[in-house]
Amino acid sequence: MPTPIPQLQCAVTILGLFLMLLYAYRAVFVLIGCFRTRSFPTALHKHRYGIVVAARNEQAVIGALLESIRRQDYPAELLTVFVVADNCTDRTASIARAHGAICYERHDERHRTKGYALQYLFRCMERDYGTAQFDGFFVLDADNLLAPDYISRMNDAFDAGERIVTSYRNTKNFGENWISCSYGLHWLGTVRTEHRARSVLRLSTRLQGTGYLFDSELVRQGWSYTSLTEDRELTADAVRMGWRISYQDAAEFYDEQPTELRVALRQRLRWSRGHLEIFRKTGGVFLREWMRRCFLPRHRQAAPEDFHRFRDSFICYDTLMTVLPDALLFAAQKLLAFGIGLAALAASGFSSANILHWLCGLGRSLVLSYLTTLALPLYVILCERSRIPAMPVSAKIWGVLLWPLFPLIGTITTVMALFCRVEWKPIPHHHYIPSKPGRTPSRTAPAEQSKPDRPNRPAAFAAQSALDKTAPDRAIASMAGQLSEK
Repeated sequence: MPTPIPQLQCAVTILGLFLMLLYAYRAVFVLIGCFRTRSFPTALHKHRYGIVVAARNEQAVIGALLESIRRQDYPAELLTVFVVADNCTDRTASIARAHGAICYERHDERHRTKGYALQYLFRCMERDYGTAQFDGFFVLDADNLLAPDYISRMNDAFDAGERIVTSYRNTKNFGENWISCSYGLHWLGTVRTEHRARSVLRLSTRLQGTGYLFDSELVRQGWSYTSLTEDRELTADAVRMGWRISYQDAAEFYDEQPTELRVALRQRLRWSRGHLEIFRKTGGVFLREWMRRCFLPRHRQAAPEDFHRFRDSFICYDTLMTVLPDALLFAAQKLLAFGIGLAALAASGFSSANILHWLCGLGRSLVLSYLTTLALPLYVILCERSRIPAMPVSAKIWGVLLWPLFPLIGTITTVMALFCRVEWKPIPHHHYIPSKPGRTPSRTAPAEQSKPDRPNRPAAFAAQSALDKTAPDRAIASMAGQLSEK
């Protein structure tokens, strides 16, 4: 009796090709992102902005963020900083007020996500100041640092008519270890393979937690994005409402990444759970909207309307592919292929020759997958070599070689998120100062939080994080001087 194994192998191969076909258009994004991005003319008008920061026990870093805001080349009278000290047990609120920010303190252990903190903050702002007096709002994290012209460059995009704008996310501690390096490569990979091309094609890109600006009209009725991943929720809602999310490559900010595997796993698990929740809520909506717009009747002698309809339809499809849990789909396809291969081995007999042949095939597949995964970090390092903070060549090599662990961890946490209960927990931050390319960045922390560098790390990464014991004020001045030089 013939076995169905060849037919099953063929079906799994077709499934893999189908999944690749779904994302084949991203190859065009990669090509465009290699050479072009959208630029904006200098703004004719200076708009009034509110800057919102949700912080939980961030006394080590929030002062540096507020200092980088103070040193912007944008008129200070047009900027108002609002901070919500969310369930803080340290000096975050007092430091924020000492730097001139309007700070509200929130204590609610039941609703602990960043989205709930922002919801509370916008309610307080509406009650005390009114959100209508602002043209737009920036959303930043307490560990961010802004380039001196950051707000000016974002204002260029906003003044050009863009209602939601995200920006260039660089990494403060790029060379701290392979974990922070992987995060840095991930963010820059998104810039090169998604944001740049979408901005050129006038498509809608996605928000990623921090470093974005939106029109104040979005919060006329308050902030309603309170899930584990409020950025994905806001992205999906903006596309549904027809608000395009644009990208400003000239606006650069620095972000601190986790350096401990335990913390990274916790964060990735939260991302994965939020991803699944957003897909459950919006996946069907975008599928129906894409199909509806695809099959709308064509207008005679209305080529511009047809073009806009096609673009809007493609934005829905692109967003659907973004919220789709592709890690699960590709993992399922690979597991099926593995299981069928094992069944074929059992059907042919567990002889030494058959086992060796099966192991050789499995090894070739794993090596090919590994080498294919290395394409992204190599592409990013080549294209972004002038903007990546200074780090030894050996650290870059380690970062590239260990990069495949980053998507693998994402796949594992996505599977875990199907079965685990996930709660929002804060990510600990220190005080890192980014360097101009060609220099070694330093790490500082307030004296009461200083601790020795972690042992047993590769020397290339350990050299990146020598502890700077200078006073915090001198550290902030050094940071501002380096950003000005850049």
